[in-house]
Amino acid sequence: MEDIAQTVLARLVLSPRGGEGNPVFSSLYLTKAAYGATVDELRRLGRRREDSLEAVAEEDSMAAPDASPERKAASAEIARGIQDCLTRLVRARRLAVTLYLQGCAVPEAAGLLRWSAKKTENLVYRGLADLRRCLTMKGLQP
Repeated sequence: MEDIAQTVLARLVLSPRGGEGNPVFSSLYLTKAAYGATVDELRRLGRRREDSLEAVAEEDSMAAPDASPERKAASAEIARGIQDCLTRLVRARRLAVTLYLQGCAVPEAAGLLRWSAKKTENLVYRGLADLRRCLTMKGLQP
């Protein structure tokens, strides 16, 4: 609650009306500023948290404790293969594909990477093709 109040105060001070002299804000203006800051904070909290690929792989391996040892070993081998193939991708393709594999839609990934939607789409699909090719060469079927 205090963070939201500080955010509202900072917005008011930085607003064009609050820059000089002794600004006077109406109660409606203050209410809308507080509402906007609250909504922004809720959206920020609702966004996906970022996890490393290693943490996601560990969670996935721990998610199925009743799986057979052979299945666990195969899953671990596939995870290592995917990580290895991702590291071999060109940086731009790796970023786009990683966001895509973590559930970001192409437009969302484009916004996060500050690229055009078309560029991001091309990088995702070319990166996925490279990833499939690399996994196939390793003998892993995606």
